[in-house]
Amino acid sequence: MNFDLNEEQRMLKDAVERLVADQYGFDQRGRYLAQPDGWSRRLWAQFAELGLLGLPFSEEDGGFNGGSVETMIVMEAMGRSLLLEPYLATVVLAGGLLRALASPAQRADWLPALIGGERLLAFAHSEDQSRYDLADVATTARQDGDDWILDGAKRFVLHGDCADTLLVSARVSGGRRERDGIALFVVDAQAEGVSRRGYRMQDQLRAADIRLSQVRVGPAALLGEAGKALESIEQTVDGAIAALCAEAVGAMEQAQTMTVEYLKVRKQFGVAIGSFQSLQHKAVDMLVMTEQARSMALYASMMSNDPDPLERRRAISAAKVQIGRSARFVSQTAVQLHGGIGVTEECQVGHYMRRLSMLEFMFGDTDHHLAQLARDGGLIAENA
Repeated sequence: MNFDLNEEQRMLKDAVERLVADQYGFDQRGRYLAQPDGWSRRLWAQFAELGLLGLPFSEEDGGFNGGSVETMIVMEAMGRSLLLEPYLATVVLAGGLLRALASPAQRADWLPALIGGERLLAFAHSEDQSRYDLADVATTARQDGDDWILDGAKRFVLHGDCADTLLVSARVSGGRRERDGIALFVVDAQAEGVSRRGYRMQDQLRAADIRLSQVRVGPAALLGEAGKALESIEQTVDGAIAALCAEAVGAMEQAQTMTVEYLKVRKQFGVAIGSFQSLQHKAVDMLVMTEQARSMALYASMMSNDPDPLERRRAISAAKVQIGRSARFVSQTAVQLHGGIGVTEECQVGHYMRRLSMLEFMFGDTDHHLAQLARDGGLIAENA
């Protein structure tokens, strides 16, 4: 199997890496954090100009027909620079759901503004009681004539505080954990009955808790068939996990590189600490764990569109387990080798540890995916 990038993918990689290198130094990132949204709208407009926001969408929808490998390239570059912008929330998650469930007329209404950088979207799904169970939805939607009335609360909505539009999952039938009966609705974030509480997470990205009280939406707000949205939600989340794996690889790679450079310049007893063999072994272990994670991230990207949900879930869970283990080892070792300065705000490597720690817990932590993989019979079937 050929794992080399083709010419167009190499051009994309070069363009994204140049953009983040020019626009996302550590000091620049600090200035973006201080902006009202906690990220740069000017840079978001540049993403749109480069076509990054339209990358995964079809040409018929105004996009560039990019696939999971192209998303992996972008997310890995973003991981290296600790980007704050809502690419995962708007393009990967919300955009993926629109691709999967929206009708041609709905895509024509909502995608042009997304691709042009004029509309921000967020996927509102997680709830207090749901933890990592995507089928656990207590928010309800009931019909009132042709309209739908939504009631409930959502937690940890990525970039939900600045989103113009919310994609809200709600139960139209069945019990709280039943697979059938979940629908997806497009809701104006400023609609009557929608309240939001935004906050900064541990890794300094933004999220929001959202409450819906008697929120009325029209029939055009329903995506796909009422009660049949869960499979599309699961596949979109699997794609998002693959994207997060790529982001984690970028962050690990940069943390490892920065640590090796630090070992070369930090001196103790008159010599660079990188000359100490025990620390050299630690640096090599970081490299090995990063490369193991890279292999699994690539595998996750290749399998994220597999039509067989069991095979896809096995691959995604296996990748998430390796990413979680690698991320924890690489980030903690990087901080350890930097010493006390590694946990200060002024030291960049500590910010990589924060982000990698958050990535491990998003859409299921290492223990959750390891248990899921065991229930599914492991990555390699017993009779293989």
